[in-house]
Amino acid sequence: MSTLILSLPPARPGPATEYSYTLTADGHTALRHAAAAPALLPEPTRPGGEVVAVVPARALSWQRVQLPPGLPVGTGQQTPRLRSVLEGLLEDRVLDDAAQLHFALQPGARAAEPVWVAVCDRGWLREHLQALEAAGRRVARVVPEFAPGPTATGRPELTALGTPEDASAVLTGLGADLGVAVLPLTPMALAMARAGAPEPGAPQAGADDDNALAVRAEPAVAALAERTLGQRVALHTASQRALDAARSDWDLAQFDLASTGRTRALRKAGSVASALLNAPQWRAARWGAGLLVVAHLVGLNAWAWQERQALAAKQAAVRSTLTQTFPKVQVVVDAPVQMERELAQLRQAAGSVSARDLEPLLAAAGSALPAGSQPTGIEYTPGELRLRGVPLAPEDEAAFSARLQAAGYRMRQDDGSLLLRAGGTP
Repeated sequence: MSTLILSLPPARPGPATEYSYTLTADGHTALRHAAAAPALLPEPTRPGGEVVAVVPARALSWQRVQLPPGLPVGTGQQTPRLRSVLEGLLEDRVLDDAAQLHFALQPGARAAEPVWVAVCDRGWLREHLQALEAAGRRVARVVPEFAPGPTATGRPELTALGTPEDASAVLTGLGADLGVAVLPLTPMALAMARAGAPEPGAPQAGADDDNALAVRAEPAVAALAERTLGQRVALHTASQRALDAARSDWDLAQFDLASTGRTRALRKAGSVASALLNAPQWRAARWGAGLLVVAHLVGLNAWAWQERQALAAKQAAVRSTLTQTFPKVQVVVDAPVQMERELAQLRQAAGSVSARDLEPLLAAAGSALPAGSQPTGIEYTPGELRLRGVPLAPEDEAAFSARLQAAGYRMRQDDGSLLLRAGGTP
């Protein structure tokens, strides 16, 4: 799925504010990365793409709290009551007024268990989201640059970022709670990170025995980090960090900043549709679906062609039967109608009657009517006989209709009279 990942500046938005962005098609590789004003930001390249905003580590603080038992905390249950509970739990831990802060619970949070709460300035976050939406870049998710929990390497990590004049170290995967800490880039930060790392020689999958701590740095501060920490560091760009953050399960857009359930459902459906249409892992399924559609179209066209051929053969046989039986018919327009007309003329010439004539209709009605039933009036038109003044009980009417059907006639009640016809439904 195409994704535009934006890094939110630490200052409030203004006329000259620019956003660093990373554009990716698969969530793992950057197609483009740069910085631009909101109106000049690129759009996701595919339908169903989303915009993800990344909150920098310095703009967040992390608090570990335990929610009261029985408090609903799931998606769609972030009520003012839950907000009030969080304000009460955190008011003594934060420096600012809790009412001016934005809170976000960790994914899968449950009551009566310790949970992580992300805290940031609500006005700052809201203004950035509004500025992006005004520029046509509505943010679908808000994710933290670094989040508590296990790291990709499974051990504590230290990431140096910033500029040489204002460098900082972000420690992740620390302690039993796997928390996050932001410190100045000093040897003390390295010592704190090593305190949470396994001892050299201890079993640790994927870790070097000489250095179980993963140390990374942005290119701008890589040299400073090596001098300060006294060891080599791996380069890790801001674009790579943004891609890592966008793949997390976190979404800080909660409470008053949360999207509606309908919006989330539509966004998820769009993301799934985009993945099915564009993701490489679904290429085989797309080819299979396309081949299945083509096979069905070919089969339907072949079946329709066969049906047309069979119908044309039957029509040709009927026309041939008409012209062979009645050689004087030179032009065939409607073979069944013309054949019936010719048969009627033959019967008339021979003095015979058909099932549509008066005598057969009267004979069928006389044999089917209950004993003692006599009509008070009879009307005849070619192929139709109307009997008036014949009241029938429901059971007699059913028996009368059954006997007529056995003789090849149909009957129905019409304006207080019985209407008989030969052949099809009257």
